[in-house]
Amino acid sequence: MINSISGASRDSKGDTALEVPAKITLQPNVSAVLTTISTLLSKFIPFESVVLLLRDEKRGMLRLHTLGTGASQGAGEITEVSLTGTALGKVIEEQIPVFIKDVESEFFNLPELRSSLERDEKIAIAYAFPISTSRGKLGALVFGRKRAGEFSHDELESMQSLSAHVSVALDNALGFQAGEEYQQQLARERDRFSLLLEVNNHVISHLEMYELFRAASVSIRKYLQNDLTGFWLFEGDLKRLECVVFDVFTGGQDLKEVSVGEFTQSQLTEMRLRIPRLWSEETFQQMPSEVQEQLRIRGIKTLLACSLVSERGPIGVLTIGSRRAHAFSQEDCDLIMQLSTQLSLVLDNALAYGRLEAVRRRLEDERLYLESEIGSEHNFGDIVGRSSALKAVLDQIKIAAPTNSTILLHGETGTGKELFARAIHRLSSRRDRTFVKLNCAAIPSGLIESELFGHEKGAFTGALMQKPGRFEVAHQGTLFLDEIGDISIDLQPKLLRALQEQEFERLGSNKTVHVDVRLIAATHRDLEAMIREGEFRQDLFYRLNVFPVQIPPLRERREDIPLLVQFFVSKLSREMQKNIKSVPKNAMDALTNADWPGNIRELENFVERAVILTQGEELYVPVAQLKRPSAPSKRDSNVGVRSLRDSEREAIIDALKASSGKISGPGGAAGILGLNRTTLQNKMNKLGITKADYQALTAGRPRT
Repeated sequence: MINSISGASRDSKGDTALEVPAKITLQPNVSAVLTTISTLLSKFIPFESVVLLLRDEKRGMLRLHTLGTGASQGAGEITEVSLTGTALGKVIEEQIPVFIKDVESEFFNLPELRSSLERDEKIAIAYAFPISTSRGKLGALVFGRKRAGEFSHDELESMQSLSAHVSVALDNALGFQAGEEYQQQLARERDRFSLLLEVNNHVISHLEMYELFRAASVSIRKYLQNDLTGFWLFEGDLKRLECVVFDVFTGGQDLKEVSVGEFTQSQLTEMRLRIPRLWSEETFQQMPSEVQEQLRIRGIKTLLACSLVSERGPIGVLTIGSRRAHAFSQEDCDLIMQLSTQLSLVLDNALAYGRLEAVRRRLEDERLYLESEIGSEHNFGDIVGRSSALKAVLDQIKIAAPTNSTILLHGETGTGKELFARAIHRLSSRRDRTFVKLNCAAIPSGLIESELFGHEKGAFTGALMQKPGRFEVAHQGTLFLDEIGDISIDLQPKLLRALQEQEFERLGSNKTVHVDVRLIAATHRDLEAMIREGEFRQDLFYRLNVFPVQIPPLRERREDIPLLVQFFVSKLSREMQKNIKSVPKNAMDALTNADWPGNIRELENFVERAVILTQGEELYVPVAQLKRPSAPSKRDSNVGVRSLRDSEREAIIDALKASSGKISGPGGAAGILGLNRTTLQNKMNKLGITKADYQALTAGRPRT
């Protein structure tokens, strides 16, 4: 049939007529059909140009295929245009062949089609035949010729026959292709449901959140062939995202402690919709710079992100990255949205469980601490007294307690500084939270940091488990640091940072812990003198000395001594199951007029001794045991009052004897005298005090 146009015999024409449909109708897909047609046309068709115009309804455009050169040439695509009133529009819509006698004017608005027809030579006329199948109107087959005139009857017959065969072949190929696409769709659906089921199994089998993320990222990788998976969680204020899992599958390091923010309210509102967002290299610049840098290092070109949302709002973001451009389809976006819904529910439950577990652990820590507090003996249960000195202190406390300001309590040992600290806590807005105390002088300097800030398991020898520090236990409560002047100079900068920034790191950890703690500090030492001697940081002193309170010694509030004695007698007699009803007047006068260098602590201990010795209903007070000024020596009587130098020298020697020669540290002479170690050593040098003055050379031998 086709060869008849070139003058071939009728027999060869019949052979060709059988060859064309046999070859083109057996092709499995559209591409193969076009290639076969091209091959046949190059052998039999005398036309200068043949172009197949097919509709691509999914993409809304026309696709051009130049035929007759031995292979199908995808000449290009034409954005969908209106063909109404044109020859091609008539061919496609009315399904009738149309002769085009002026190609240039007809296809003036379709330069791509004209260019495909003309190629090397200018085409003068063309004939367009409709291509249609049971699936609908596919397009048109356009035959072009460079010389003007009319097509012959045989040429029209050949073109019409070929168009019919092309229509049948395309119908078969499209059917076959639709079947393959359906099979692929079923496979994708199977894989998608398999992934959802696999992630659901991870949800059931992994109770720990981070293990769940790791397992889910591996499953996503198997389906999407992505190069990284990231899980980001919002911090408590919903303004910053912290990366918790960042798996890179094909080289590179996982992301370490990167957070991004701040997020606006409109961005958070958009995230609630849980709509996936595709990012390309061109749009990466809209991301935070630290994230851009991490993606650039890992060669990521496409990123798919979807928010994780609970009933309360956004809780995180799931990100999928690939080193391939345009790696993800709309189906992938839909899948990620389904996964985000599934993971959001689990994550919300995990976070809720984590919050409950954190509260449980906190309550347990507080319970253990309070149990230890109940087991320890306090100086007394309440503030007792009505002296003017005590009232002045209580007035100061009433002013400062409702604030969150740091308070520094000054006072001699035994004045009850801890009791005043507890009173401040009870009068503050933190009264319902924990009051945590730490005596800095009672703990070795090497352990104070662990006690204050806690430690991780394995942070040092003996750290067999994680332990929260006093700062963590006192979160939203009050921390009382007694004898703060005994904190080592090396630890003072970390304490200063914890007070100023309300954050610190546990020993053995680089993760910052944020707390809300009100500090009350106490000391009997002269911190300003310690600053001058380089033993206390000036900036820490200013941070502590926001509201200083001076606790008066017992000798300045003697009118409170009878009340204190009655209080101690009542409490101790109940504990010892004794029935003591009164205190003799002379005994009370002796107690009131005593010096009490140990202040209330000494008074309580003396009253306890008296209660132990009492057998009846009247308190027996060993008045003779009350401290009296020592009688002047014979030598001193001869010379009158001793010099200050001699008194100071004797006091230092007595303190060194009492401490068995120990100068500093707990129980040392410096502590007994209330002096700094270096100050005491300087005085010893000036007064000529040596070991021979206070220390025996050998046991049982006199001092030399």
